[in-house]
Amino acid sequence: MRVALAQIGTGTDPDANLELVADHTARAADAGADLVLFPEATMCRFGVPLAPVAQPLDGPWANAVRDIAKRSGVTVVAGMFCPADDSRVTNTLIATGPDLDAHYHKMHLYDAFGFAESDTVAPGFEPLVIDVPTPDGAVPVGLTTCYDVRFPEQYLELAERGAKLLTVHASWASGPGKLEQWTLLARARALDTTCVVAAVDQPYPGDELAKKGPTGSGGSLVASATGDIVAQAGLDAELLVVDVDLAAIDRAREAIAVLRNRTTIPSKAQSQG
Repeated sequence: MRVALAQIGTGTDPDANLELVADHTARAADAGADLVLFPEATMCRFGVPLAPVAQPLDGPWANAVRDIAKRSGVTVVAGMFCPADDSRVTNTLIATGPDLDAHYHKMHLYDAFGFAESDTVAPGFEPLVIDVPTPDGAVPVGLTTCYDVRFPEQYLELAERGAKLLTVHASWASGPGKLEQWTLLARARALDTTCVVAAVDQPYPGDELAKKGPTGSGGSLVASATGDIVAQAGLDAELLVVDVDLAAIDRAREAIAVLRNRTTIPSKAQSQG
């Protein structure tokens, strides 16, 4: 399976960001990619009001992404914002391609490091595994967004649901030690699940823009099912194309049988009952 990670820096104009999606998807398809991953907030970067740019999943922005994927014949996953039931939005991944139309609303909201995503974003509640077509058959892929990566339980659930590749789509806030944490967490989730983890971030935008919100740290990477870094981008915008060895996942699961050996640890309430 060939996966492309499009480490793009998005602005505040959704139409201009669509041009980036179209260009990088076409380049990834030309490179033989089956799956093209874009960061969180591909539709519009953080640091500006999100409600005015949010669109429904059947709106023009999402439909344009569907058209891009259809023209290129590949599966595309990109971050967007949709109106929520209250005055907030959802932080959403649209996944679209041959015989695929799915979405995932970010479950864990970034109320950390002085930022309160929950003020403007409503949480999702359901993990998602999609089947991505490849020449050798469909590959189950679990989708996650940014702060999700700090919560191992979600990744274990996706692996239990059959995922072999796990994606992380981020606009990872920069700061002291943050790039190192990003890399460490992606590798840890790979070891937790014996899945390959493909983690795509926005590039580092420069010191001034970085002050306006979670924009990016760069460092998009693919980690093997044994936690090794297969490939990693630098700080700047880049299209990273990586071959994923699916057979190596099966070998890792035989050698490191964490999924098979898992036990259910009772909660404090259960143990007292």
